[in-house]
Amino acid sequence: MKNRNGEKYFRIINAATKVFARKGFFHAKVSDIAREAQVADGTIYLYFNNKDDILISLFEEQMKAVLENMIEQIAAEKDAVKKIEKFALTHLKLIELNKNMAEIIQVELRQSGKFMKEYKNEKFLQYLNLIQTLSKTARNQGIFRKDIIPDIAKRAFFGALDEMSRFWVLSSYKKYDIETAAKQISEYFLRGLVANPDGSTKRPGL
Repeated sequence: MKNRNGEKYFRIINAATKVFARKGFFHAKVSDIAREAQVADGTIYLYFNNKDDILISLFEEQMKAVLENMIEQIAAEKDAVKKIEKFALTHLKLIELNKNMAEIIQVELRQSGKFMKEYKNEKFLQYLNLIQTLSKTARNQGIFRKDIIPDIAKRAFFGALDEMSRFWVLSSYKKYDIETAAKQISEYFLRGLVANPDGSTKRPGL
């Protein structure tokens, strides 16, 4: 078992975040990370097996913090609709708060074959299941339609947020801010895109 804590472990994690964001996962070398962390190359292998292992550990540490923060944020809201809206805003706000990490999650992780094919992403599944729980609760309370399948809803909602996050990371020009994007996605999810048949501006459903 590798040592997964301690000052040097987190120093390497922080260094890897900078190196992967700057050079990209494919072009980054373990020696680059060691230099950034100001440790010997061999020290890296006391904590990690290889570059993929560093990337996955980096993601796990980030997801742990993101999950804890999201639970705290949505717990502050009592209304199911407000919880969904808060989830969207909190998720997209992460891009502004940590641009290096956002780029790694949206771009670099997808270049790791080990991550995409072999890694069992438990923290991410817990994150998705927060959406599923919110959807199920809202359905049981009669706020959402009874035919909603929470397992599909969570992936649809996250998919929209994930695509917007990737756009935000890759695009150099943005026509709107994070708050607007979060509000729009929440509206699409909560109310749909179809206007009332009578053409009125009053929204159906909620």
